[in-house]
Amino acid sequence: MYMDNIQILGFKSTIHSVDETLNIIDGIKEDGEIIQLLNADSIVSKNHIIHGVNQALLAFDRDENLAKDLSVEIALRCSAQRQISKAFKILGLKEGKMNLCAVLINSRDYSGELSEIFTPDGSVFSPDVENLMRIYKISDDEIRCMSLEEIIIDRITKLTVDY
Repeated sequence: MYMDNIQILGFKSTIHSVDETLNIIDGIKEDGEIIQLLNADSIVSKNHIIHGVNQALLAFDRDENLAKDLSVEIALRCSAQRQISKAFKILGLKEGKMNLCAVLINSRDYSGELSEIFTPDGSVFSPDVENLMRIYKISDDEIRCMSLEEIIIDRITKLTVDY
């Protein structure tokens, strides 16, 4: 499987029911298309997501995937975690106000449909460095040596090396 196209969109929303929200998203997309919603507060940049998606696709190509489902593999890789529960704790949807990252892969442009459900807002990709350091357990020493984006991308890549 290859990433023919990827679209990364930012939204703000109030999630009343995670299951209901996911069902609505499933009802929008066609078979074979991916619309993955992630907690944008746990994302350092669009490059972070592109790298995680690429690593997930490569893992499936090499038969080194940690999850059976590509959407779950994307959450694992983007969160730099091996455990699904930890990945969803970091990047999963929660009830209440949320900053969302919608990742559309090999799909048509659903930005209009998503904008009817959520409020478009690209500012969700402005990282809160201290929050991300806490989420990803990044030390002050690490951040002095590399940028936050480099550290998280390195951790995503390390999942492959440690396989």
